[in-house]
Amino acid sequence: MFEGFLRESIVARAVAKGACSVRVVDLREFGEGRWRKLDDKPYGGGPGMLMKCGPWFAAVESCLAGDGGGARVVMTDPKGRVFTQRDAESFAALAEPPHEQRIVFMCGHYEGFDARIETLATDRFSIGDFVMTGGELAAAAMTDAIVRLLPGVLGGGPAATANESFGRDGLLEPPQYTHPPEFRGMKVPDVLLSGDHRRIEAWRKAEALRATAALRPDLVQAAGSKDREQC
Repeated sequence: MFEGFLRESIVARAVAKGACSVRVVDLREFGEGRWRKLDDKPYGGGPGMLMKCGPWFAAVESCLAGDGGGARVVMTDPKGRVFTQRDAESFAALAEPPHEQRIVFMCGHYEGFDARIETLATDRFSIGDFVMTGGELAAAAMTDAIVRLLPGVLGGGPAATANESFGRDGLLEPPQYTHPPEFRGMKVPDVLLSGDHRRIEAWRKAEALRATAALRPDLVQAAGSKDREQC
């Protein structure tokens, strides 16, 4: 599940630069008995199989050995809080020097976790209101969102992420264009060709608000509420 993601993506570039390190732990190594069992039927009946406590406690404790208590342990969980850009920024800050804290992702599978495994987690996150067959893709998505914010990972420095969607103003990114100036009758807005940086900045702010109002009105309401709280 992680092989291509770690070898071909921005995460691979970050690892090569030494901005972070990533270790994939095979839970099967901590399975129980001859068959390395990881799951069992739920008490009280019901469909599916639950992840057992023993393998998960052994695996996480192995990851945390020698950590000193500063690591964050993230459980991928449909019941968890939805992961946002603010969370990515918070985790990226923890991963940077001088903190360099570990982040451990617990990827659920089957019917889910035995509830006692939840005690290992410092955080429980979902990536949306839907259910997947496992937490691997959710962990990969969160990892990518965090790692791309680390210093030196993206070209262009801090400016590369300064005005993205879900930035500090809470709005979506405005539309952008490149060459040619006209394609199949669709033209680049004249203001972007004007060279007038004040007009361009004003246009971008107006377009960001327009796009957010049309596509994500909930973000406009949230931004308005935040502004009122600051007043």
